[in-house]
Amino acid sequence: MTSFRDHDLDLIRNILIEAGEAEIMPRFRALGEGDVTEKKSSIDLVTDADLLTEKRVTEALLQIYPDALVVGEEACEQNSRLMDRLVDADLAFVIDPVDGTFNFSAGLPVFGTILAVVEKGETVAGLIHDPVHGDTLIAARGAGAAVHGKGDYRLAARVIAPRPLDSMVGTVSINDIDRDTRRRIAGSLAKTKMAFGYNCSAYEYWLAATGKVDFIGHFKLMPWDHLAGVLIHNEAGGYSAHHDGSPYRVGQLGGGILSAPDRDSWEMIAREILHAG
Repeated sequence: MTSFRDHDLDLIRNILIEAGEAEIMPRFRALGEGDVTEKKSSIDLVTDADLLTEKRVTEALLQIYPDALVVGEEACEQNSRLMDRLVDADLAFVIDPVDGTFNFSAGLPVFGTILAVVEKGETVAGLIHDPVHGDTLIAARGAGAAVHGKGDYRLAARVIAPRPLDSMVGTVSINDIDRDTRRRIAGSLAKTKMAFGYNCSAYEYWLAATGKVDFIGHFKLMPWDHLAGVLIHNEAGGYSAHHDGSPYRVGQLGGGILSAPDRDSWEMIAREILHAG
């Protein structure tokens, strides 16, 4: 088994950069009528950019790590059993080739490529790549998080300092929950300074980990949407947990997740927004 090392992150970042340049950006605002397909709904889409990016990244990773498990969002559409192998894999890469496909297909520059590195059931590294600007938000477990740009540009990522709820900016993604819960949470978000929704985990984790927003919350927990982002947010000093306060682990698909600057902020947001009557 070829092992993963932290300095391999530069190799992986280059793979994501090349895939973005070759497969994503040439199709941005240039999709044809047959290049977009609905999966489960009108907001759950797949494009040629998703499929070809995942194929390119998967092939490049397997050239370096031939024994690794690669769990891609689009591959799991065809073979859901791939996720069953994730927790026990010695080395796995979890990929969302174009997170925010609805935005991408609509011509909005709010999307990204997400990749998590998992070893024996633990997320050890995460990358969120922005193909539009060429920057990548990267974290390795225990080593902090940083934005890496062109050349030697590197800026440490840090969550925002805790502040009162009525000064906070954040979001809870409520697209996949029942109407009554959606209405209750949307009303509770009025307690904050501003609520937003981008329909893109990559962008939301980027904003939270770099201190641009206070909190983000989700109900749907697919691994390619959250494994990398939670690690990055934690390495940037933040705190994440399931809605009931239990820790988020590889392989868990339920229970929701909330990310905040620290535990005290997390408890306040959970109480005043997620669980408010």
